Amino acid sequence: MTKELVINTTSHETRIALLENGHIAELYIERNRDRGIVGNIYMGRVVRVLPGMQAAFVDIGLEKAAFLYVADVLDEMESVEQFVDGEGELLDVLEGEQVVPAPLPHIEELLKEGQEILVQVAKEPLGTKGARITAHISLPGRHLVYMPTVDHIGISRRIEDEEEKERLRSVIEAIRPEGTGFIVRTVSEGKSEEDLRSDMEFLAGQWRQVLRQQENKGAPSLIHSDLDVTCKVLRDILTEDIGRIVVDEAQEHDKIVTFLETFMPNLRYQIKLHQGNTPIFDAFGLEIEISRALGRKVWLKSGGYIIIEQTEALTTVDVNTGRFVGKRNLEDTILKTNLEAVKEIAFQLRLRNIGGIIVIDFIDMEKDAHKEQVELTLEEALRSDKSKTNVLKISELGLVQMTRKRVRESIGRTLCRPCPYCEGKGVVKSRATMVYEIFRELHREMQILPGPRVALSVSSEVAVLLYDEERSGIEELERKFDKEIVIKVRPSFHLEQFEILQG
Repeated sequence: MTKELVINTTSHETRIALLENGHIAELYIERNRDRGIVGNIYMGRVVRVLPGMQAAFVDIGLEKAAFLYVADVLDEMESVEQFVDGEGELLDVLEGEQVVPAPLPHIEELLKEGQEILVQVAKEPLGTKGARITAHISLPGRHLVYMPTVDHIGISRRIEDEEEKERLRSVIEAIRPEGTGFIVRTVSEGKSEEDLRSDMEFLAGQWRQVLRQQENKGAPSLIHSDLDVTCKVLRDILTEDIGRIVVDEAQEHDKIVTFLETFMPNLRYQIKLHQGNTPIFDAFGLEIEISRALGRKVWLKSGGYIIIEQTEALTTVDVNTGRFVGKRNLEDTILKTNLEAVKEIAFQLRLRNIGGIIVIDFIDMEKDAHKEQVELTLEEALRSDKSKTNVLKISELGLVQMTRKRVRESIGRTLCRPCPYCEGKGVVKSRATMVYEIFRELHREMQILPGPRVALSVSSEVAVLLYDEERSGIEELERKFDKEIVIKVRPSFHLEQFEILQG
């Protein structure tokens, strides 16, 4: 399977697409205005203790107080499983000594209102919920995850060779500082003691810096920021099977080269700077695929289709035969549609980054052999997904219930907001998404439109953002093309409507 990383960087947004056989499989988006906070370490202050929920709310300086569960305060490996994730790396299943957990103490015995505590963000704020935090700090590296507060050695489940597991465990046991914990990541398979020691020393140095920052800052305050999205993706998903990295900005290209030379000196990748006037995502045909990932209906090659609906509590996927009528009989038609839908569902869950509870409504099948075939195909299709999944058997109603680990928002919730035109029954693209689409379209049009001036007509809501927070993007384009951009407000325009003409 041919894999590539395509990176689009601007002053306001970074988008990274993982391509498999020319098609987008995973998409990572980070905007400077709302950069992700998973992995950040804060000095927080307890603002409320909830004995009935065995949890506490902690002020870490964000708009909403963060949520801290009692198990995330204790020195227990079960709680470590909740936060050691690495943005796509299956690290939450640990191996080692089997310990019978003791009964949890009451949260009010561990935390008091006004108490200061060092915490790390384990899950982004999602919807109406604040961030999920833990008192167990973890610092991910290329080969290892360092846990300074936990005395434990864990091995990623994806390393299947038992002899290799024991070798890695012995190496870590011999070189780790006493009382500290490490998890060996999947990419460590076959690596030498020197590689692991280098990673260990770097992470230990990071932890010493965190402790120094902790002494100098009060609560609430940011103590340590995780890597930006580009370096985080390189650290977490870059493996030998990724053939090349294509980036469209020279400074980002140099940053990637430096990062790889520093942290992955033994790996060799083809790093290409995208040239030409065609925007990089247009050149690879990715804008169209991203637009499709925002739609409810996904057509299958046979003529069937699936409907994907996201709610606050769960996601439902409905499979339909659509225009597909089959060639033999109804049962074969249903089986073929379900099998084709399985592969598309696994692909869409990964691309859209849908997590939480997922219910799939397959077309009803009479034969048990057909049900089993669909179940096995679904399990096989999900193996390439690095997020942890748990799939139950098909129920009597033809439903499959499954869960997929969720750490960050889905693409739909990142790029869109609840629609004001239909009172939340649907979604439209957010103002920020429209502004960045306009920037990309201006970039295309300003190269070919004659004259010293370009007229941009937009809705009132988008105009407010262009005149205020995103004014720098307009000025950047004006300098680049030596043309003036005249913004015209059209109150009658829909939020997603805009027009670019010669001024």
